[in-house]
Amino acid sequence: MWRGIIEEYMEYMPISDKSRIITMLEGNTPLIYAANISKDLGVELYFKYDGLNPTGSFKDRGMTLAISKAVEEGAKAVVCASTGNTSASCAAYAAKAGFKAIVLIPDGKIAKGKLAQAVAYGANIFAVDGNFDAALRLVKEMASRFGLTIVNSLNPYRLIGQKSGAFEICDVIGCPEYVFIPVGNAGNISAYWMGFKEYYENGRIDTLPHMMGFQAAGAAPIVEGRVIENPETIATAIRIGNPVSWDKAVNAARESGGEIDKVTDEEILSAYRYMASSEGIFAEPASSASLAGLIKKAENGVIPKNSKVVCILTGNGLKDPDTVMGLQIDIKHTSDNGEGIIEYLEGIA
Repeated sequence: MWRGIIEEYMEYMPISDKSRIITMLEGNTPLIYAANISKDLGVELYFKYDGLNPTGSFKDRGMTLAISKAVEEGAKAVVCASTGNTSASCAAYAAKAGFKAIVLIPDGKIAKGKLAQAVAYGANIFAVDGNFDAALRLVKEMASRFGLTIVNSLNPYRLIGQKSGAFEICDVIGCPEYVFIPVGNAGNISAYWMGFKEYYENGRIDTLPHMMGFQAAGAAPIVEGRVIENPETIATAIRIGNPVSWDKAVNAARESGGEIDKVTDEEILSAYRYMASSEGIFAEPASSASLAGLIKKAENGVIPKNSKVVCILTGNGLKDPDTVMGLQIDIKHTSDNGEGIIEYLEGIA
């Protein structure tokens, strides 16, 4: 039986086996071979679908360790700023640990599915008149003043937990040649690179992947080389103008021989629809930045044919239902005697 990422990878985690581990059996998410898209792009493509974690995103990998360490260190309350996924994960794990969770969100800039989770888990929610970066500044101030434990990726245990995704990939298919990953606050690309390097240093793999990070064009501070004061993108989870892990992400791309680039909202939405209609995988828009990036690089001839590639899907599509319902959709109608259905079937017979 799977025991959660801390117990499964205890030798790589800075925690005692005598500590109280706060887990909901996160991790062990599927690595799905994308047969149809692989054929289209001429690569061997797998999706690491972290949208099937307990709260529907990759954040649970880091939150189990951050909250477990907060328990170990005697914390009384935890706080985070969030575009959505962190707030949901923080609230859930805090509830399990018996902590108060305080979450600050950009007012009107969070997907309804994610806000609903934070509400359901009993978080104390504050909507900030500003973007994520403003919310994070306030979190730092409140944590310092009132002795709260921050569980954003400023907390080093978050990235240490998130590196487990790299371990799981290698345990299934060995080391891929390329890893495509969305970049918002820039922690996850750093965490995955940490995980691949640790497996390499311990002889678990004999090669390392190229880390290929992708920001949304309207929120691409690393690519632009400047803080974006008012980031905008349909991909709310990566709508961040001043990433906490900026330097770590740049280092991961440089060390691995990869890069950090950007994709437009149009490219993200195209990949979003393509993934769902071709492979039956429904991921949130930010996740689709990884596939959009792969399509861009494959079409430009950057990725050699038959390369083994993994795209990281960071969150579940059900977290952001408004995006898909905002697309042009074709819902056909029928009378109760099935007249509309009969006409449709006759047309395709």
